[in-house]
Amino acid sequence: MSERAEVLIAGGGVAGLALASALGRALGPSFAIAISDPALASPPPADDRVSAIAAGARRLLRSVGAWQRLNEAQPIREMVITDSWLENVVRPEFLSFEGEIAEGEPFAHLVENRALNRALREVAAEAGVRLLATTVEEFEIEREAIEGRLSDGTRVRARLLVAADGARSKLRGQAGIATVSWSYGQLGMVATIAHEREHQGRAEEHFLPGGPFAILPLVGKRCSIVWTEPEAEAERLLRLPAAAFHDELERRFGLKLGEIEVVSKPSAHRIEFSMARRFVADRLALLGDAAHVVHPIAGQGLNLGLRDAAALAECITDAARLGLDPGAPDVLERYERWRRFDTLTMGIATDGLNRLFSNRSDALRFVRDVGLGIVDRLPALKDFFVGEAAGLTGEVPKLLKGEAL
Repeated sequence: MSERAEVLIAGGGVAGLALASALGRALGPSFAIAISDPALASPPPADDRVSAIAAGARRLLRSVGAWQRLNEAQPIREMVITDSWLENVVRPEFLSFEGEIAEGEPFAHLVENRALNRALREVAAEAGVRLLATTVEEFEIEREAIEGRLSDGTRVRARLLVAADGARSKLRGQAGIATVSWSYGQLGMVATIAHEREHQGRAEEHFLPGGPFAILPLVGKRCSIVWTEPEAEAERLLRLPAAAFHDELERRFGLKLGEIEVVSKPSAHRIEFSMARRFVADRLALLGDAAHVVHPIAGQGLNLGLRDAAALAECITDAARLGLDPGAPDVLERYERWRRFDTLTMGIATDGLNRLFSNRSDALRFVRDVGLGIVDRLPALKDFFVGEAAGLTGEVPKLLKGEAL
């Protein structure tokens, strides 16, 4: 069986769904879009992970109608950074950020991944996107099209194939796009924590020798933690009895929010770096984790994928409205130029931060603490870092500015 589409998206994660929703709303039903992922056969699975959605990404989600469907989005009103040894009784605050990029607009919100995926599925379906519960197994390049073969035997002939199929992208490999990648030898442990006192929307990042320990506020008296440790230490911690794990957690979490309780089973995720050497090939564009995976130290992974979606949606929309081929080389080259430098810069920055802080060097600690103190005393520099994290510096796509395509 053969079908046709203007754009075929392989991967039904947040970035792929956001792209499909943006294109569907901008170009209407005459511009056929299909998104393929076996996970679309059932509701989003239970997932305790949350994501910090930066201001620019939130504007995109509002523009496509997904943000309005999220009932529990916790604004970050303050971000505090500390640098200490685990055994230190006092953790001095070296750097803090106010929580707004503009009056009434927080620079980030915390949302549950499952709720965000569900909202984007609904928006995409309402925009006329075909949701196919299959996998794009392979593709063939034709003269003016690309044909994707799906796992159910269906063939979809499109003018552009978007590989949003994750860090182990099969389609990226088939296109012959190499990557630069390595493992950090760290695991990120994630869990939801209940506590006695109100968190007041305050997020904290404790830089410890084993890796960053982030406390991210959720709606109600709850927080999500992202606890990074070397793999062997993380595996040891996860094997501990509940009471011993609680004690280790409390040493890092502290007592300022009163008694704490682990209310979800901790999960662990290997931390890696990966950067594609190219973001495009013939009639193929990489999106999200298929193009880049960065250290979660700054919470930018999902936001980078949404920036990709905003830029690619604008490139495709501009071409389609002029009656041009959305999979043409000049359209894809514009997308690659737009996204590659920003992504590479963020990858280098997060890698450098992890290497700078995840060690026991007294000399490096002195240098970084002096640096943090200087930044904390320069409002203009702090504003720049907030704008960069919010995705609002450089050439900003329309959707990240809250504008319609």
